[in-house]
Amino acid sequence: MQCLSLCVLARVCARSRAWTRGKHVSPGRLGTRPQSHPTDRSSRASLGSGPNHAARSRSLAGPDQSVFSLRPSPMTPTPARASAAARSLLRRTRCFAAANRIRPTARAFSGDSNPQDRTENIGGVKPGDDELDIAIVGGGMVGLAVACALSNMPLTKHLRVAIIDSNPALKSRGYLKKDGIPDSRVSTVTPATISFFRDIGAWEHIQQQGHAFFGKMQVWDYTGLGYTRYNARDVCKEYLGCVVENKVLCNSLLLRLQEQKEDIENMIYPTRLVSLAFPSKSRQGAAGMKSPSTEADPTSHNSEKLRRSNLVKLDLSDGQTLYSKLVVGADGSKSNVRQTAGIKTSGWNYPQSAIICTVEHIAENDCAWQRFLPSGPIALLPIGGNFSNIVWTMSPEEASRHKSTSTEDFVKSVNHALDFGYGPHPNSSSLDRYMERLFSGIGDTAASTKECFEVPPKAIRLISERMAFPLSLMHSHDYVSKGLALVGDAAHTVHPLAGQGVNLGFGDAAALANVISEGVSVGADIGDLSLLSRYEKDRKAANVAMSAVLDGFQKMYSVDFGPLNVLRAAAFHGAQYISPLKKNIISYAMGDRKSPLFS
Repeated sequence: MQCLSLCVLARVCARSRAWTRGKHVSPGRLGTRPQSHPTDRSSRASLGSGPNHAARSRSLAGPDQSVFSLRPSPMTPTPARASAAARSLLRRTRCFAAANRIRPTARAFSGDSNPQDRTENIGGVKPGDDELDIAIVGGGMVGLAVACALSNMPLTKHLRVAIIDSNPALKSRGYLKKDGIPDSRVSTVTPATISFFRDIGAWEHIQQQGHAFFGKMQVWDYTGLGYTRYNARDVCKEYLGCVVENKVLCNSLLLRLQEQKEDIENMIYPTRLVSLAFPSKSRQGAAGMKSPSTEADPTSHNSEKLRRSNLVKLDLSDGQTLYSKLVVGADGSKSNVRQTAGIKTSGWNYPQSAIICTVEHIAENDCAWQRFLPSGPIALLPIGGNFSNIVWTMSPEEASRHKSTSTEDFVKSVNHALDFGYGPHPNSSSLDRYMERLFSGIGDTAASTKECFEVPPKAIRLISERMAFPLSLMHSHDYVSKGLALVGDAAHTVHPLAGQGVNLGFGDAAALANVISEGVSVGADIGDLSLLSRYEKDRKAANVAMSAVLDGFQKMYSVDFGPLNVLRAAAFHGAQYISPLKKNIISYAMGDRKSPLFS
């Protein structure tokens, strides 16, 4: 079609040049007869001769026009008409060319597009099996969440995504038993995280496995000077959070991926990352220049080399080599991806370790409990049925001792720490009644303001192994670079006293998937730094704020000093009786607010 249009265009332009060749129009009288060229008479005679044409010429002639002035017929190729026709055909030719350029993009974003069409480059060369759009290094909860979110979005579900992790648990494809003994490695997911899991279709798989909602929480100090009760009804919610085993979270994400990806086995690489090679700036600049050999032979070795020069190279432990537009580092706090990229971090190690395990009660536990002790907080979290999870923070020496002691002695130590150990229970006093009356008129009174202190349920048996791990705070100076994005613990780690670490990671996964989808929608390079910077801008402030809050709590409750104890007691009373403050704390902890400050 383009060739035909160009041929017609050439003919019209030739006629236009023939018509204008040798003709001169008088500047004073536009209608006077132009000087003839010998070769033009026959053309004019054939196109405009005869009595009818002469009559039309005389009737349309103006007062200043000669009787010999010639007004061309509609078929006469005047310079104006020839030029107009040329412009029309030129526009049509350009439209055809533009349409041919647009069609592949339109097919790529349509619902019935072929996934392979999205990976074609401008030269029409399809990448090999070792070329990816996104390589996720780390198949833990956050890495799987990124993959699941991308496969659930219309604009990103056709991207070629790989998960690189040697964990054999990634081969799991069935539901875990709901009535089994809960694992000691659990996470407390917030309503914001639950909403994210529902959006990507993974929450229904969690509901088929072990999980435990809780709508109440009690926090108190070993000094007995104050306590705070929280209730989901304070913010008109059904629950404050849900405790889920880590293996259930991973398994549910895998089951959802299996529903979305028929070739999930080809998507997971059961190996380890050995090295990364990022494209140099000089090679990135050269990638934008077309060499003559590439244009002449798009399928040549030069074309493949040119294309891969702008991709990240991943060498795996099984000898494979992959190339990807974007690498997502989801490989934990000691991230190999982050270290290879040369991204610096800030942080410190706490003089504390945490012991985690699962205990059994006589009756079911439906409340989350946390008591601050001189060496660190101890938390009792419901995990379903008569089981609860213990997260006990203490010095490394104490952790080593409690880990090696007998199970009976350990259970006694847990009950001692959650009951009268280290100090008395908080009791209502005249100060409590005064503060309740003082702040009762500020905002709507929260439901938990009038709730009294309760003693947590006693543990009767240890039913899992005890695991201990050191605690630290770490934050990456940068979350992204060209072709790289860090998520979860690879970008930040926080103290576990509020159970917020994994929720920050899931927030990263949701934000990164959204940014990638926005980039695909406008045809941007998903590894481009300006695009990925939007993800960093969205998440960095929220993560830094939560890290600072948790670090402040850790430091404030690690010192046994009289004036500081009074200050902590005042904080407990304020959180208990000032309803707007209580509601703000709950909303922030639930993930409904990005800032701990009042808005």
